[in-house]
Amino acid sequence: MSVMNDHHVAAHCARLAAGCLLRMRAGSGLAGRELGDAGDAAAQRVLAEALTEWRPGDAVLSEESTDDPVRLTADRVWIVDPLDGTREYTELGRTDWAVHVALWERGELTAGAVALPANGIVLSTSDIPPPGRPLDGKPRIVVSRTRAPEFVSRLAEALDAVLLPMGSAGAKASAVVRGEADVYVHGGGQYEWDSAAPVAVARRYGLHTSRLDGTPLAYNQPNPYLPDLLVCRQDLAALVLAALASG
Repeated sequence: MSVMNDHHVAAHCARLAAGCLLRMRAGSGLAGRELGDAGDAAAQRVLAEALTEWRPGDAVLSEESTDDPVRLTADRVWIVDPLDGTREYTELGRTDWAVHVALWERGELTAGAVALPANGIVLSTSDIPPPGRPLDGKPRIVVSRTRAPEFVSRLAEALDAVLLPMGSAGAKASAVVRGEADVYVHGGGQYEWDSAAPVAVARRYGLHTSRLDGTPLAYNQPNPYLPDLLVCRQDLAALVLAALASG
């Protein structure tokens, strides 16, 4: 496995964590917050062990571990979220939760994978994206199912779009990647691990990614807070950004 390139390492790590989470969800006997906490911790261990084995010289930034300032002077940093969508993970039957694994290298995201464990899917930068399809019907905007910001409703009205409630950030971005939605906007506060892997994969699939004001997304920053995000079809990007700018 030492011969795997970074794209394959990202995908393999995501699969390992996905398998761990599925086994715990099915057989641990835990529920609710206990299940979520245990899943976070177990998936973190799997990712930490895998990255130590296959990329021992790289730094790591994870939601579930203490931030090590050595990453700020490192050339390569893995940005991971072992369990994105903990609430959805603990709810029986829900599939909108994910595992994020991304590599930042000298200022850019260079590899990434998003696992959707309950669907048996791993999207990664090693994929060969299918040809794009023209927009058919009204644009579809994925939005938080529990705390959708008011501006998204105004955006939907401006674009004559429909809203699709969904759980985790990874699931929402993946819906755009997979062509199940056309736009994902978030303005309620996130961290680098919430978007790094989805953004890496979305770029591989030819999608637009940026802050809500159109400026580039920057990763491996001293403060990993990265509050807003836009992932959408390239042919909708100018229209969405103009609508956001107009308020």
